[in-house]
Amino acid sequence: MRLTKFEHSGLLLEEDGRKLFVDPGSFTSPLTDTANAVAVVITHEHADHWTPEQLNRVLDLSPDAKIFAPEGVAKAAADFDITVVHAGDTVEAGPFTLRFFGGRHAVIHESIPVVDNLGVLINDQLYYAGDSFFIPEGVEVDVLAAPAGAPWMKISETMDYVLAVKPKRAFPIHEMVLARAGKDMSNARLQWATEQGGGTFYPLEPGDSLDL
Repeated sequence: MRLTKFEHSGLLLEEDGRKLFVDPGSFTSPLTDTANAVAVVITHEHADHWTPEQLNRVLDLSPDAKIFAPEGVAKAAADFDITVVHAGDTVEAGPFTLRFFGGRHAVIHESIPVVDNLGVLINDQLYYAGDSFFIPEGVEVDVLAAPAGAPWMKISETMDYVLAVKPKRAFPIHEMVLARAGKDMSNARLQWATEQGGGTFYPLEPGDSLDL
């Protein structure tokens, strides 16, 4: 399975010529080459994790692709056929096995509603918690998508998250809210945290790929 990182929260997984897109939102460049997509996973309803335009770019070339998301996304994306999933669910989409965890977005501020949010474990290899620090109990994480910057987090929280998960490999995600200097600082902190558990940190930039 090959992982390609897009800007911010967007990811592409490829296996046996089939594609899975994760959280292609407003900070991610317009998706291209979306043929042979079997599914899209949306972790939550915020626009930096999905837009109607991005979903249509997938469905235009892969009209049979399923969209898996929590209930909040189904309400926000009422014009699309959303397959609602919940924490504890496992679904199959082509060559991809998707296991869902968590349930709620991290708190941004008491004035801002806390929305549905699901983490996803893909093929028992890649774990991405969406906008949360939910740790999947009993799961040995091979590759962790670690948030680098967001209004709902401090870098110390992400460092503690990586220390707790102890992934074999990690890379930064949710980084488009940071300037170049901020990205470099976050990468250094995340590398340190990953290495404490014996793992390797990959400072992937948009367009970079990693074979899992």
